[in-house]
Amino acid sequence: MTALQTALANKRVLICVGSGGVGKTTVAATLALRAAVDGRPSIVCTIDPAKRLANSLGLSGLGNTEAEVPASVLEPLGVKPKAALHAMMLDMKATWDDLITRVAPPDQREKIFANRFYQSLSTALAGSQEYIAMEKVWDLRRRSDYQLVVLDTPPTAHALDFLDAPNRVLDFLDNEAAKWLLTPALKAGKVGLSLFNLGGSYVTRALSRFTGTEMLQELSSFMVTLSSMNEGFRERARGVRELLEDKTTGFVLVTSPNPERLDEAIHFHKLLQQNRMEMTAIVVNRVHPLPTQAQWEDAATLTPTRRAKVEETLRETQVLAQQDLEGLAQLRAACPGTPLIQVPRFGLDVHDLTALWGTGRYLLGDDVLA
Repeated sequence: MTALQTALANKRVLICVGSGGVGKTTVAATLALRAAVDGRPSIVCTIDPAKRLANSLGLSGLGNTEAEVPASVLEPLGVKPKAALHAMMLDMKATWDDLITRVAPPDQREKIFANRFYQSLSTALAGSQEYIAMEKVWDLRRRSDYQLVVLDTPPTAHALDFLDAPNRVLDFLDNEAAKWLLTPALKAGKVGLSLFNLGGSYVTRALSRFTGTEMLQELSSFMVTLSSMNEGFRERARGVRELLEDKTTGFVLVTSPNPERLDEAIHFHKLLQQNRMEMTAIVVNRVHPLPTQAQWEDAATLTPTRRAKVEETLRETQVLAQQDLEGLAQLRAACPGTPLIQVPRFGLDVHDLTALWGTGRYLLGDDVLA
């Protein structure tokens, strides 16, 4: 069995990671699809704002709830799935709101939802997307019957943004320094932040100039409100971290043969190993295949004008393919021991189930680039 065949049979969670624009969404959807066809109830969770995943799975759209992919959409391929496949597109704000609804005391929820610092946390705070995505996977793993959850992670320029997300969000929610500075005034029952001597303190004047006194009060209120929920957040963050390190969780690193992307992939691979994450495979997507002998022979049968144009295209393709081979050799040398899987550059983007299934044939080893 190939590395991904073994993973689809044994893993409970597969996390597709890598830079933006390398095909993580396609890989994630394909893996979940193949697992369902093979008999494991599966779900793919994406954060891609485009409709490519929904269209590829034969759905008109995806939302923040789990949608079942109709088995009938696979009939044209002659494929009958042995288990159900679901898909969802995570809405960051809605997922954070759902988490607060479950964790916060009923009398505190509306106050949190209306707080501007919470609104920033749930939409823009560094690490917020990564954390809530993994929190959702952890929740699905705990409470659902899915045998496999596949996550298409947010595009991230820095691997640590993803790996450190649980700790970074928890640091923000449990910032002792901020609480030490901001809570005494509220605990004393004062509306203004008297700790700062609002009339003349240099600290207050400086902070107010940038944020306004009202924003300082909102931050203080936010920290105090959340302090009662910190243990709940700690428990969930610990669960997320344990899930990242669990042996039934595998990371699929997706990249392209572009030199810049390869450098990022090598760095990401190194960090994953340093953080004791289970590396399942590296998928190199959109690899240029070398022109075949048959293509050269076919070109030789054309009229001189057409032959010249086709042979020029073949030579250009050969140069690109050779560059990709050099990049693959660099990747193998830098990531020894991790299976390397190549998916060719197709003529058209993967936008339907036929193309998705074709991608899966390369991912699972049914087809192999020469």
